[in-house]
Amino acid sequence: MPRVVPVLEIGGTHATAALVDLSTWAVSGEHRVDVDGQATAADILDAFAAAGQTLTVGADAAWGVAMPDPFDYARGIGHFQGVGKFESLDGVDVRAALGTRLPGDHFVFCNDADAFTLGEWLAGAGRGYGRVTGLTLGTGVGSGWVDAGEVADPVVPSNGRAHHLWIDGGPLEDTVSRRAIRAAYASATGDADSDVREIADRARDDDPAAVAVLAHAFRSLGRALGTPIRDFGAEVVVIGGSMAGSWALLEPWFREGAADVRLPPLRVAARPDSAPLVGAAYVAAR
Repeated sequence: MPRVVPVLEIGGTHATAALVDLSTWAVSGEHRVDVDGQATAADILDAFAAAGQTLTVGADAAWGVAMPDPFDYARGIGHFQGVGKFESLDGVDVRAALGTRLPGDHFVFCNDADAFTLGEWLAGAGRGYGRVTGLTLGTGVGSGWVDAGEVADPVVPSNGRAHHLWIDGGPLEDTVSRRAIRAAYASATGDADSDVREIADRARDDDPAAVAVLAHAFRSLGRALGTPIRDFGAEVVVIGGSMAGSWALLEPWFREGAADVRLPPLRVAARPDSAPLVGAAYVAAR
């Protein structure tokens, strides 16, 4: 029997559970549950558990859990303060809470961007490379840095987290994030309803406002991350998150922002949905 690890991948609006086969990195039994990030701690934890309860898991199982920042991964305690999601989990021992709701004797936590990068290194667009940088572009900017299967901690950005970077006098995510792009487009056009995908569609049709907003955002991202990627010695950068579907449009602006920095290949994730599950299983198994 192949060894299988149960995993949870937690996002701002969802929890996904699955089983990962360590011999093939195949994912099975995947089940996603919607999560209200503004709910009470009990309701959020119940939603996490509802996803995991769909799996058949032994009492001695070790779970891998991919969680977003800010979180104390070693202790399993949330530090969600001032981030607009999961704030009721601030100071909550999530490890202990899951232990009362799910079978298994251990829960191993890792950052969701690290899990994504590990999963792509193991079985996706980063396979065969030693040093891999992963970027997840969606609600915000996530980043993971992997060196030969180990999560690395580059000098810049702090703790390996791109959202700690500043650009033009403010946090990077004030320029490059779903909320920032929508706000910039609304300021330029008065349209506060369009989401990033619609703005990207308009940019492909040469809408001047859409082009200007996205060009500014992704040139800024290239300026912020080009040098850290080079200094880390990344052999490939893997792009995930909801904006990865528009990467062919966005990549030239990113490269322009990086200017004279020689970047490695930039590849869209091969396993955008399952890579964090695979990476979480890898961390738990170790």
